Amino acid sequence: MQQILDAILAGDTSTADYAALDVPESYRGVTVHKDEAEMFEGMASKDKDPRRSLHVDEVPVPELGPGEALVAVMASAINYNTVWTSIFEPVSTFGFLERYGRLSPLAKRHDLPYHVVGSDLAGVVLATGAGVHLWNPGDEVVAHCLSVELESPDGHNDTMLDPEQRIWGFETNFGGLAEIALVKSNQLMPKPAHLTWEEAASPGLVNSTAYRQLVARNGAGMKQGDNVLIWGASGGLGGFATQYALNGGAVPVCVVSSEEKADICRSMGAELIINRSAEDYRFWKDEHTQDQKEWRRFGAKIRELTGGEDVDIVFEHPGRETFGASVYAARKGGTIVTCASTSGYLHQYDNRYLWMNLKSIIGSHFANYRESWEANRLIAKGMIHPTLSQTYPLEEVGQAALDVHRNAHQGKVGVLCLAPEEGLGVRDHDMRDQHLEAINRFRGV
Repeated sequence: MQQILDAILAGDTSTADYAALDVPESYRGVTVHKDEAEMFEGMASKDKDPRRSLHVDEVPVPELGPGEALVAVMASAINYNTVWTSIFEPVSTFGFLERYGRLSPLAKRHDLPYHVVGSDLAGVVLATGAGVHLWNPGDEVVAHCLSVELESPDGHNDTMLDPEQRIWGFETNFGGLAEIALVKSNQLMPKPAHLTWEEAASPGLVNSTAYRQLVARNGAGMKQGDNVLIWGASGGLGGFATQYALNGGAVPVCVVSSEEKADICRSMGAELIINRSAEDYRFWKDEHTQDQKEWRRFGAKIRELTGGEDVDIVFEHPGRETFGASVYAARKGGTIVTCASTSGYLHQYDNRYLWMNLKSIIGSHFANYRESWEANRLIAKGMIHPTLSQTYPLEEVGQAALDVHRNAHQGKVGVLCLAPEEGLGVRDHDMRDQHLEAINRFRGV
């Protein structure tokens, strides 16, 4: 592994030299163990601790198949799907791996008693399988997390509709929180040259998700002048939604949980901000009953900020806690676009506010190949910036996941894998200098 790292750090290693490197037989990866899948049985979600379930293990390098690539991972990041995996909610991900393993002899590799997790990476291609022509050893890349078999016609117009669509590192094995990752070659995209390894790794999943959810025609189709309510607007997902709203000529109404997070939104250029903690919104009277008076108070606050207008689009991802208020808050004919449901999957809302006011609910899940490429292109052009706030070493990945689980983070939380320190990997220093103020501002520096 040291030879690989030395080659990457040298910065001028040739494709031939990379191709001549020996791929190691094993690597360190962050895993959950199948025999521990019931370790949190009976505990409340908030009490489940990823530090107990996430392990850094030495595991064998998987067989490289056709159309695949092995990537030396310099940095990765924490997404909420890693939190779900680590606390075995809503189901153990080993069920995903078992089902995938039944698909084909090649897919059987993924069905193991351990699961290497992680759905982001920035790194360097080590080796490619048969049929890979676009990528070569030594290419610096990031990866989106859409893994698709593409044997069904259903996925050829929108790869997210393929019946064998999976999220890499969540519904597949050999994810990005590791020193080496296995990906399909069509997951690879060029690493933005002005970013460090950890900055480049952090946007992947959430940036593409926000792009499809808000900008793409498969999502809300945001247009100039739209008022967009964004929950968790300074977070890993919401931070990108806020940027897309601002860049697209919309007006973000940013909902955050603290004044510190409000300041992050202001630093992005947002002006309309609701601190839900300071306003003390209580959308639920008890576990079973929502309080519509609080919905109305929330709607009044939105109109106070917008000059009397309701929001055209609600960017929804908390789920159960906020969904009723989101449906209420959207204007007549407005759109609620939803993914994730980090506070719970069982949504309740008053259908009168939907049906009688001609509102639409759109389900959105990650992004297709083209949407992912477009989202990464905007990062590479310096039009959208990473929102990385903190980076942990691989050995402390449990604490990184705990931060995200308990919402004790801002923006994205990065993880160094092979990279020995932060700040490495910048290739285009002129472009970095051009965007350094924005990069630092969006990192909360």
